[in-house]
Amino acid sequence: MNSLTRIFKIIAQLGLRQLSLYALYKLGLKTGHYKRTKAPADLRLPPFDALFDLPSRESLLQTLGEDGKEKLIQEAEEIVAGKFRMFGGELAEIKLTGDWLPAHWTDFETGKIKLDGDIKLIWEPARFGWAFVLGRAYHIAQDHKYAETFWKYFEIFSASNPADVGAHWMNGQEVALRLIAFVWALRVFPSAKEQKTRLVESIAHHASRVALTLAYARSQNNNHLVTESAALYTAGLLLKNRTWRALGWRRLNDALQSQISGYGEYIQHSVNYHRVMLQTALWINFIKRDVFPANTIQALSRSSHWLFSMLDTATGHTPNFGSNDGALILPLSVSDFRDYRPTVQAAARAFLKTNLPAGAWDEMSLWLNLPANERVINSEDYLIDNIHGKNSWAHLRASAFKSRLAHADQLHLDLWRRGLNIAQDAGTYMYNAEPPWDNPLTATRVHNTVTIDGQDQTTRAGKFMALDWVNAYSKNIIATDENILSCARAHYRLRSVKHERTVAAYRDERWVIRDEMTVYKNQKRVFRLHWLLPDYEWKIENREFGFEIRLKSPQGWITLVVNSAPKTEAASFSLVRAGELIYGQRDVKPYEGWVSQTYGQKSPALSLAVEVESSHDVEFVSEFIF
Repeated sequence: MNSLTRIFKIIAQLGLRQLSLYALYKLGLKTGHYKRTKAPADLRLPPFDALFDLPSRESLLQTLGEDGKEKLIQEAEEIVAGKFRMFGGELAEIKLTGDWLPAHWTDFETGKIKLDGDIKLIWEPARFGWAFVLGRAYHIAQDHKYAETFWKYFEIFSASNPADVGAHWMNGQEVALRLIAFVWALRVFPSAKEQKTRLVESIAHHASRVALTLAYARSQNNNHLVTESAALYTAGLLLKNRTWRALGWRRLNDALQSQISGYGEYIQHSVNYHRVMLQTALWINFIKRDVFPANTIQALSRSSHWLFSMLDTATGHTPNFGSNDGALILPLSVSDFRDYRPTVQAAARAFLKTNLPAGAWDEMSLWLNLPANERVINSEDYLIDNIHGKNSWAHLRASAFKSRLAHADQLHLDLWRRGLNIAQDAGTYMYNAEPPWDNPLTATRVHNTVTIDGQDQTTRAGKFMALDWVNAYSKNIIATDENILSCARAHYRLRSVKHERTVAAYRDERWVIRDEMTVYKNQKRVFRLHWLLPDYEWKIENREFGFEIRLKSPQGWITLVVNSAPKTEAASFSLVRAGELIYGQRDVKPYEGWVSQTYGQKSPALSLAVEVESSHDVEFVSEFIF
């Protein structure tokens, strides 16, 4: 794609408003406006009131139980020892200093000062998300070493990263999330007067930085705008700054009303970013002094319903589709990173007036002052377009995009059985690594769908930009076969080929997925069906016109049979694990056969591909047998 074509496509598909705001931000960088605009040295901060009350220790201990308390204290002790759970996963050092020059943040943003490695690995400890863990442990145990640890790291950060200086000030969202963590810490941890004064001054500097480049957040029209607006509103309430309060409130409500679809899905088509948005809304709902407009409440209700419906009740996990940057901005529960029940429970109580069954995940609701409601339901009881079997369920991706999307995953199928994610999404892994790991898991070929002629469903126009979106449409089907419990169908058309997928769950624990490719131009094409399966022990059998693989799961053997038609066309079957070919023949990409559950971490998976070259209509039939 040449540069002129790219520019015209961006204007046509993203809109002039967003591009104008982005150009305004770039102009501010180029002219030095942001470098010249500094927060006042004398902030003259007013007296402030606590924005929230703390829950009783008794209620927290009752919810956590001994196991939950032990887990919380263990994680707090890791932080005292200088380690935290990077992106909710492996332990990493809490490093808040860098070997970069003490320059203005714009020098980092414009590339005048280069940083090695993935910037997210630098930013993550400085979000201070681990401060929520320390605060929860301090409130329960009343052990002052947890408070002292927070203040130690706050002083290190402040001394090494003065306002507007260094890499930790270059991104408005990073600054916003740190601001919210600081406001939390101000209320939870005891402090000397001088410590409290320095923390409040830092909060004010953070708010000034966020307000300065809100145009960038508006140009992105995604989670940046939600979190940055929320941070401004938070600082406005705390510091009695009417300008920040009004601006944050207006932009936040505009964002929530415009970014949540009529169906409830978040604009970024990502389960993880959906949680970021909902947790931000829950924080504001907790501290707010204003009343959400009716349109905002309706949007938040839809979004809560949508996330509730994605929940696997056995584990609290969800399908991992869309971008997953490892964000968990309100870690107010002992549940692991992939467990969405704390957020779903809090959102259900706040915006749906209902509940999940009680559990350790109720801790977040206690911190956010959200009492239980009388109505209790499970996610499988929700009326939603998911397909349900006897002991299994599936989600069929089909979306009519109205925004930039990240993953080319139309008609991807996520299949679950009793807490096991049998047909899974590869996730994200990393945005900023060296090739081939420079965000490759966005591609159609790694999703559980059909790729045509090796082409993505979208055109990748940048690291975080996709153009030429293809819309898909789905509907539930009333099956005439009494053995079918649930059935859905979805389709899209791309490059003179229509792809229609029908998914049916049978009473005898079978799932049948039928992919029909209708060709409108008589020319040879390569059709490639892909399934990403767990890294289980496997056995393969060849059939006359098909392929069978058996997987030994913790719950017994699972069989997947794939057939293709027309039978006259030769089909090739291959299996890849961790970037290595282990069966058949195929051009292997090094990022195939991997799954990433959180940012920066990956583990082996089985990548099964079936390819047919044909100038005629082609059909694949996949049958999962439990």
